Amino acid sequence: MKKFWALTIIGMVFMMAPVMAIGASTMGSVQGFNCVTQGKVCPIGMEDPVIAAENVFVLLVDAAKGEYYFVPNVDRAILARHINEQVKIDGNVNAKTMTIQASDIYTLDAKNSWRKVWSTNLEDSVYKDVFNNPRPRSTMGN
Repeated sequence: MKKFWALTIIGMVFMMAPVMAIGASTMGSVQGFNCVTQGKVCPIGMEDPVIAAENVFVLLVDAAKGEYYFVPNVDRAILARHINEQVKIDGNVNAKTMTIQASDIYTLDAKNSWRKVWSTNLEDSVYKDVFNNPRPRSTMGN
């Protein structure tokens, strides 16, 4: 009987493996969702009008394959600030739902080095220092 339960648990773990989130770094460019779904790169040099027209921004990983990820725990304004930039996002990647639960976001600086521009820790620190309380956590995607 113990053997049966052990095999059942192992089997369930293997079946759930594609659904489980994986912590990883994912690189790409921040683009507007409408641009991506229409197969276009957001117009370079026209970032402000694009930001005004777009409601959702995604991380475009591979334009040729149409591979992109939503980053639901990062505010739209933060992603919009980095439109058309190469970024690296650390966090839990869920390929099934095409999402990244971000923990850190980096951009390339003038020396081609990654510079951290956002993290959950930095945001928590601001909430603590400015509002004297912890940051409210979203239950979406958790």
